[in-house]
Amino acid sequence: MRLRFKDGFKDGIPIALGYISVAVAFGILAADNGLPLWSPLLMSFAVFTGTGQFAGVHLISSHAGLAEVAFSLLVINIRSILMSVSLAQKLPKEMSVPRRMAVAFGNTDEVFGVCIQKREPLTFSYLIGIILISYLGWNFGTALGVLSSAALPLPIRSAMGIALYAMFIAIILPPVSESRPLAIVVAISGLVSVLFRVVPFLATIGSGWKITICGILAAGVCAVLFPEMPEKREEGEKNDVNMKEDAT
Repeated sequence: MRLRFKDGFKDGIPIALGYISVAVAFGILAADNGLPLWSPLLMSFAVFTGTGQFAGVHLISSHAGLAEVAFSLLVINIRSILMSVSLAQKLPKEMSVPRRMAVAFGNTDEVFGVCIQKREPLTFSYLIGIILISYLGWNFGTALGVLSSAALPLPIRSAMGIALYAMFIAIILPPVSESRPLAIVVAISGLVSVLFRVVPFLATIGSGWKITICGILAAGVCAVLFPEMPEKREEGEKNDVNMKEDAT
């Protein structure tokens, strides 16, 4: 079965609906932090990275330097390189570079999660379908958030600020409950973040550098302690045993 545009559009509807709620929170957050109303719209149109946009608004509103903002967003979004490399394995070899660039632009966490599970060969039309509806959902939610920022009462606008944290918790908790290495990464990140908050000298470091340092330290410690994920190691050991049994 060849995947078509309408298949991707259909698969992207749940992603778009989820994006609308988070993008509304982003639009409200940007407006409440004093950014010009056109700026969150331009960010969603040109960048299309939820985590990076939330972090960008926070850094800009805290008067972070340009280098700090750029490097922090690079670290936050560097996972996109790995996702694009992985997704490229499932793309047709004859797909042109401009088309690959378009797919890379729309390769968000959720789009990647849906596409990577497809058993059928991915087509450009399918990818454009799922990316387009997701992109429209994110931009529509941003516009809705910006327009409603002045109409909503302050308590509701303030409550919308926890949307990103709620999204992170929803993403993190399921794998953390099943993986000890991931739980250690989260614990180390939390501990280092607390130290940055309570230690007077460390508290003076910019928010962007704090995010970067926390991420690098947590990932580095886990890479040393767990160079190979336990579940992958167990799977490899089972395969070795099966190969030995077949050989005998």
